[in-house]
Amino acid sequence: MAVTTLSVAAVPKPHHLQTFKPKSSCICRSNSNLRSELSLELKSSTKKRLFDLGLGFLAASVMISSPLDANATRIEYFATVSEPSCELNFVRSGLGFCDVAVGTGNEAPYGELINIHYTARFADGIVFDSSYKRARPLTMRIGVGKVIRGLDQGILGGDGVPPMLVGGKRMLQIPPELAYGPEPAGCFSGDCNIPANATLVYNINFVGIYK
Repeated sequence: MAVTTLSVAAVPKPHHLQTFKPKSSCICRSNSNLRSELSLELKSSTKKRLFDLGLGFLAASVMISSPLDANATRIEYFATVSEPSCELNFVRSGLGFCDVAVGTGNEAPYGELINIHYTARFADGIVFDSSYKRARPLTMRIGVGKVIRGLDQGILGGDGVPPMLVGGKRMLQIPPELAYGPEPAGCFSGDCNIPANATLVYNINFVGIYK
């Protein structure tokens, strides 16, 4: 239970009152002049507020119609809702893979850090994780058991799977034996993101080797 701490402000001591004697002379304005000046100030203030409001609406309309924002929305939609499909090839380990685009760069070096973008789904197509939503690629160490075995094999290659090259895009279907197995994963406060014995589908974009 959260405990709220209340602070009691100290009551200031009363000050002795001092008598005030007005000066004998003052600068006085007539009531008509005062009303005229107040009317001018009110009109000027109203015009300034309307001008500022107009600038605010103009800025908002520019932001809404910005091509950059529209492109970002399309990128997120593409990355998390739909990916190009390809025909999967299955190897002895049970891993399914296919190349959407073959890269032209270097292979992933064993045990080194690489950068990838990815979208992860369950077999029914529901997205449960994506690096695109975080707007930055994932940096991970490949081939040494720091990630699930299906990702190690699917990116580094081996057992009938060719290694990915920088710039390549690949779809992986990872069986439970190469993923998280019979135990649920991604659990927090009793809620688990990935159920037990889940088949996972990853779309991998090999961005580059970490430097």
